[in-house]
Amino acid sequence: MTFDKELDILLVHCQGESGNVLLNGAPEIPGATILDKMNHLNDVDPSLRLFLTREPRAQVVHTTNLLLAPTRPDADAAFIVLQPDRAHPMSGSNCICVVTALLETGRVKMVEPQTIVRLDTATGLIVARARCENGRCLSVSLDNVPAFVQQLDAAIDTPKWGSIKVDIAFGGVFYAQIDVDQVGLRIVPEAARALAETGTEIKSLLADQVAVDHPEIPGLNEIAYVMFREYQADGSVVTCTTLKPGRVDRSPCGTGSSANLAILHARGRAKTGHSCVSRSIIGGTFTSEILGETTVGGRPAVMPRITGQGYVFGRQQLRLDPKDPFAQGFALSDTWGPQVGEL
Repeated sequence: MTFDKELDILLVHCQGESGNVLLNGAPEIPGATILDKMNHLNDVDPSLRLFLTREPRAQVVHTTNLLLAPTRPDADAAFIVLQPDRAHPMSGSNCICVVTALLETGRVKMVEPQTIVRLDTATGLIVARARCENGRCLSVSLDNVPAFVQQLDAAIDTPKWGSIKVDIAFGGVFYAQIDVDQVGLRIVPEAARALAETGTEIKSLLADQVAVDHPEIPGLNEIAYVMFREYQADGSVVTCTTLKPGRVDRSPCGTGSSANLAILHARGRAKTGHSCVSRSIIGGTFTSEILGETTVGGRPAVMPRITGQGYVFGRQQLRLDPKDPFAQGFALSDTWGPQVGEL
């Protein structure tokens, strides 16, 4: 990676989850499609991602969304999610941050009371409907890509918790969703470290026991996250998505909530029009809704809509000193957790 400009970054969060947006200064990323560009960042040159997501410029909780020109004519903008472990194709909370940034910086003209923003992602076109008032983006509703189940109640052998049941579903990335009581924990702030370490350990075990492959998008063949859940009596769900190298999502997780809708649908517990609230470990909320039913590669799927809010809280400029010995960053287990060696 080489660049001679300062990187202009808008600081944004969605329900407490970092979703910063790189507005200007990024080098050209090779590739004809956003999927190609994401694969280049993962398989050929990860240096931009490492520069942006590791110390000393970032911490374990930071995500930076790389804003790009769209590669398809029906989109207003494109983005790729850059996290410490890899570049990811889609994230609901990050998508909300990107839409908020586009509108509040004027990159996309804001129309009140609603602005429609179309985003080119590695998983397909995302249509966002932003509720706007007095120059502010008050909420964003994402019409996500179709979500589908690959396997319900997959039995996973673990050395610590015995055999546990896991639902494997796609909501923009692949998830393994687990009822949290199977690992003897609750989704509460004081359990965050234990949840993070448990989730990353189970993710490593899944790699050897469950294979996934998106039937229509080549290269989407990894379980990206383990998400713990607690279904509530009022129909809501408390979620905790765990991310490498060892942290938890601060938001209720939009792609995870989409995958959850597919799971509920597959179990006969939800149909078109179903709506529920997802709550995060710190009490943030998303609303998730099934807009309709479809198929993906012959598999039953649902069309999810996720609604949440992002907040712009600052701006940052970064530069690369050619003599900086840590241009590709570093990570230490004191704050990144014991799984840092797996990055």
